Amino acid sequence: MPYVKMPKDLSKVKTKVALNLTKRQLVCFGIAAATAGTTFFLTKGLIGTSAAGMTMIVVAMPSFLAAMYEKNGQPFEKVLKNALRTFLFRNKKRPYKTQNYYDLLGVQADLDLEVQSIVKKQEAHKKTAKRN
Repeated sequence: MPYVKMPKDLSKVKTKVALNLTKRQLVCFGIAAATAGTTFFLTKGLIGTSAAGMTMIVVAMPSFLAAMYEKNGQPFEKVLKNALRTFLFRNKKRPYKTQNYYDLLGVQADLDLEVQSIVKKQEAHKKTAKRN
């Protein structure tokens, strides 16, 4: 009897388009091939074949990284955006501030007592005004 493994978490399953690669990977590899090939053929005559090959690898690496890197289900550009936002744009010191609800309850109880005392004074003033 044939046996097929099924993953239990289907949210991590990605649709493969061709050569067991996703659309994202195919596009990034295409961009890498186009930039690497162009770089190689433009620099081959100027700096030599081996240096042009190394330059080609350096130029193609960001596209390969964007195609293959994934952390916590997020693609490379989202991870990079979050890292840049954290390191460059946010405050370095984030003070820890708490809001103590017990203090707020105590303040509210004091206010309630103050209101009750004001109401009692007004009622006492009304009673003395009626007697006179």
